[in-house]
Amino acid sequence: MAHSLYRSSIQQRQEKIGHVQGKAATLHKLAGIYAKQGEVAKAIAFYEKSLKLEEKIGDVQEKAATLHCLAIIYADRGDVEEAITFYQESLELTGTIGNVRGKAATFAMLGQLLADKKGDFEKALNYVQQSLDIFQHLRSPDAETVRRIIAEVQRMADG
Repeated sequence: MAHSLYRSSIQQRQEKIGHVQGKAATLHKLAGIYAKQGEVAKAIAFYEKSLKLEEKIGDVQEKAATLHCLAIIYADRGDVEEAITFYQESLELTGTIGNVRGKAATFAMLGQLLADKKGDFEKALNYVQQSLDIFQHLRSPDAETVRRIIAEVQRMADG
């Protein structure tokens, strides 16, 4: 049911009012639904459609979010290099728009991926430390989660 409502919303926004940003956002949401349902191929297809529209209209914030979501999907499927590329692109964009919370979250995710899948503990610790620094500066409760991640990465590094 939700799928047909989203599809109807996409069609109405694009065809009737020409709202490209709304269409991109709707595609992004639909991709998230497919991802949660385990329909990875559909999720990727919708994220990629959303990404094209975000690029077309210059919506850097949403593009960074979409890249982050794609990175998660690719990491979950074991496509580590692709996931790293998406995370790095997302990091670059979040830095340019000053989205420090998004940057911190991406640093943490990238660090975990590098530790878990690549065994690159030095780089992983660098990324999660940057995440912690940001979250501490923001006085975010997420800082405690990142501290636990750092401890886990250090345990992994110690063997």
